[in-house]
Amino acid sequence: MASAGLDLSKYDEEQVRLMGEMCILLDNDDKAIGAASKKECHLMDSIRQGMLHRAFSVFLFNSKNELLLQQRATEKITFPECYTNTCCSHPLATALELEEDGQLGVRRAAQRKLEHELGIPPEQVPLDQLKYLTRIHYLAPSDGMWGEHEIDYILFIKADVDLHINENEVKSTRYVSMDELKQLIADADATGTKLTPWFKLIDTKFLYQWWARLDDLDAVADHSTIHRLL
Repeated sequence: MASAGLDLSKYDEEQVRLMGEMCILLDNDDKAIGAASKKECHLMDSIRQGMLHRAFSVFLFNSKNELLLQQRATEKITFPECYTNTCCSHPLATALELEEDGQLGVRRAAQRKLEHELGIPPEQVPLDQLKYLTRIHYLAPSDGMWGEHEIDYILFIKADVDLHINENEVKSTRYVSMDELKQLIADADATGTKLTPWFKLIDTKFLYQWWARLDDLDAVADHSTIHRLL
């Protein structure tokens, strides 16, 4: 493989280990066509050759309808210290997380990563309460070497949860109201606040209309479209 000799010694040891996980490769219509390591999927060299993988983004709201944001850890290899939605990661190329019926594989992956990154017990985020809204297809560089090229499943959940932060994954968390998030994003350039590209895309295109319908998400769900935000 092109990246076989890539030197990752300057990166955090645990984050390098996670780069060995196997992501689900896709064609342009979200059909699984194989697997490749997280490292291969996130190299810009692979992305420029068309490599595309499956991902998810969870938006978790408390009973006050406030959104839980996280700031990615300094140790992260892609988009370190960027603010983003509650949890963003990838289903793995395993039998449980490849299952597409009812998006079970994606939901299982989301539940797994909510626990891994934020320490949220699985019973507080049941699979059937992770509401699948739609998919977005986007491409974004992180730096000259790394980036993202994903079909991203958007999952919403409303739940009051307990947090036990994994500091290797998450630098900080905060709950925000809709108005507070709009102000945070409006002030981002002036304050030097970095935001992940997928979060900015979702915020610009979709987030507030979905947020306004938290108690009626079926009315805004679109399971047939892959929104191409390229």
